[in-house]
Amino acid sequence: MTQSIGTAIDSLNAAYSSNIIPNQEYLLQGSILDSAVEVLLHRLRGLCDNVDSSPETFDDHEMCFSIRVMNSPPVLLRVRRALDHPEMPWQLRYIGQPELGDKSRPTIVRSSLDIGTSATVVEFLTELGCHMDFEYITKGYMFRKGRMKITVSKIFKVNPGNKGGADGSGGPPEALSQSYLVEVSVVAHNGLDAVAEDVRAFADQLRPLVLLDKIDYKRLQHIP
Repeated sequence: MTQSIGTAIDSLNAAYSSNIIPNQEYLLQGSILDSAVEVLLHRLRGLCDNVDSSPETFDDHEMCFSIRVMNSPPVLLRVRRALDHPEMPWQLRYIGQPELGDKSRPTIVRSSLDIGTSATVVEFLTELGCHMDFEYITKGYMFRKGRMKITVSKIFKVNPGNKGGADGSGGPPEALSQSYLVEVSVVAHNGLDAVAEDVRAFADQLRPLVLLDKIDYKRLQHIP
């Protein structure tokens, strides 16, 4: 089984090196308090495409898995399903380690690959030996500006017996904070680093409502 996973990773790396698929995500993140989120949404309606229509909403259940291959760092995989559109395919996402680079780099850069799957993907990952580290519910709004994706979302704890309340069972999910996560991202082919400048320029237009920056995840791990 481990050999099969290693072969799949080798195939994925080969696809990356051949520029077959968009595989690099350029990302900035920040947060905004609940009390100010409506002002931010109003600003985004004016800056983004389709200003005459309401922003797209989402209500997703996300599960985060990991698996170790030999002596390499763990491979991180995420499974997402839309609670508000249960007929839609599930989504499997591979995310690589963030590359902060030097201070002059405008955004975080990380490998990213999204694949539509069936609802049996969780069972498949479990059979491969993956372990689910955590899960959560994310609800919010999504905007588009050209090829950029902007999301404003709130993170909720998954209560026992309730995967977001889609079937009305259990209690409502519990918010983990009194703020919203704001992300601006572009997924592009390897080598198109110029799109990072577009992400930074758009993020600057949201100041001073929200400060979007490169997040050093390694430093966060040491915060008590």
